[in-house]
Order: sequence, then C-alpha cells, then structure tokens
Amino acid sequence: MFNSLQSIWRKVFRRTSILGLCLIWMFSGSCRRASPPTIAFIPRTSGTPLWEPAHVGAEMAARSTGTKIYWNAPTREDDVQGQITLVESVIDRRYQGLVLAPDQALALITPVRRALSKGTPTVIIGSPLPIPGGGRLSYILNDEEEAGRMAALRVGQLLAGKGSVAILGVNPDIAGIMIRAHSLEVALAERYPGIQIVEKRLGSFNFPHDQQIAEETLRANPDLNAIVALTSASTRGTCSALAHNRQMQFTRVIGFDEPDPVLLLRERELDSMIVQNSREMGLGAVKTIAALLRGQSVPPEVRLKPLLVTRENLESPEVRQAFSMEWWRP
Repeated sequence: MFNSLQSIWRKVFRRTSILGLCLIWMFSGSCRRASPPTIAFIPRTSGTPLWEPAHVGAEMAARSTGTKIYWNAPTREDDVQGQITLVESVIDRRYQGLVLAPDQALALITPVRRALSKGTPTVIIGSPLPIPGGGRLSYILNDEEEAGRMAALRVGQLLAGKGSVAILGVNPDIAGIMIRAHSLEVALAERYPGIQIVEKRLGSFNFPHDQQIAEETLRANPDLNAIVALTSASTRGTCSALAHNRQMQFTRVIGFDEPDPVLLLRERELDSMIVQNSREMGLGAVKTIAALLRGQSVPPEVRLKPLLVTRENLESPEVRQAFSMEWWRP
C-alpha cells in the first residue's frame, strides 16, 4: 500500500513539474512576443516646426504597427558628426529599424551602409543619399523638382513675369537642396525669361551666417525684387536682414522648410513658404520598416509633394493636418 502511494505521488509530481515547466516556457515566450520592435528615428534636428510633425507621424504609425520609436537628433542641423555618432550608436544597440533624415549626403554613406550590412531595415527621408534603394533600403523623399517649380511659379506671379531675384541657401552637401535649386532655375528660364537671377549664394544651417549672406546680397542689389531662400536658416536669415533694411520693403521672400505660422504672419516680407510634408514622411517611414520586418516588399522610393503655405491657406485643412501636433491614431 505504501509503495503504491509513493508511485502515485511520483507520477503526480512528474506531471506537475512538466506542467510547470510548460507554463514557464509559455509565459517567457509570450513575454518575448509582447516586446515590440524598436525603430530608431534620427532627423536632422529636433524641436523644430519641420521635424516635430515627422515625430508625430512616426508615433502614429508605431501605434498602428505594434512598434516603438526611439527618437534622437543633433541639437543643430550642421552637427554632421553628432548625427553620425547617433547612427553608429543605433547600429551597436541593434535596433530593429532606422529612419534617418541625413544632415549631409556623403558623410552619412558609411554609417548607412554599415546599418544595412547588419541587416537593419533603413528608410531615408527628406533628401537622398547616393545609394540606390532596394532590399532593406527605402527612400521617402520630398519632391524637390516640384518644389523648385512651385517656387518659380510663385516668383513669376509676384513679379508678373519681370524683375530680379536672388537665390540664397544653396548647399552642395544636401542633394535635395541642389535639386530644388536647379529645378527653380530651369523653370524660371523656361516660363519667365523676363526674370533675371542676379545672385546665387551658398548657405548653411547656421542662422547668423545666412543672415550675413542675405545682408550682403541686399547691399549689392538695392533694386532686388524677390529672394528665394532654399533652407530654414536662409529663410529666417533673410527675414531678419530685411527687418533691418526697411528701405527694401518691396523685396518679397519665398522661403523653404520653415512651416512656422507665426513667422509667416509676423514678417510682412515673407510672402510664402514651401515645406516638406514631414508628417507623412514619418508616418510612411515607420510603416515601411514594419512591412520589411514582416517580410513584405516595399517600393524603393516614394516622393511626396511639398506644400505651398501662404497667409490665405494657413488655416486650410490640408495645411493644418500636415503640421498638426495631435497624436491620434491614423
């Protein structure tokens, strides 16, 4: 009788142990499954009206795809080395995806190639790198050719097809800016032969430097009719220079990448702004990486049409949605 009871207890113990081990295995497996993939998102800089909507779009996409966002950026758009360091850190920490708005085309090639060699799905937004898309690399870009044409059309309308214009903020380190500058020149030459480009000046992401360039341009061209400022820094620098040069009150500015309604309403010389739809870039980039993680195919490149923002359409649904900071589910 005693031996029989021992045998029964041994069987119960074995079954209980096996059941316990199964439960532990199932619980640990469910914990692993519950941990969402983390996608690193590194814009040119953070806390600006251009890139914060991208953050909103990324978080919206993360909620709908079951992923998490690690958001970090240099404190300045000209801090190329700082951005490289962030990308290298992301690679070493083995995040499951990378979204990058490169501060400089050539300098970011090596870190991006390293990320791809580690199998990290990568999406480049804003401006392209000289690496073809495909496989684990995709692009979601601003349509810079369209942006240049939009600026040319706005200049032509403002000047009624005749006058002088300066182009400021040309930056050879950013491929997208060079594309928009070339498109602007071609469109002006084709559509408005009566408008003369009197100045083309290099710029940077440094506001004091770009303000100085704008001041020099205004002094050299006292009868200048319009300025196209190709970057956020050159837009703000030009507005500041004109604020200190009120005798040129009829010079009109078409700015880029500065979707700040306060600036548009305050600066009377600022006619309009052409801005990237960074919210849609952030949304699309995270969804693209989520698709790659699921083994789905994605297009190697997507181009988004920029927005022309004026005082007249500032409160339109399209503009309000593009730069909304509301974090709702799409």
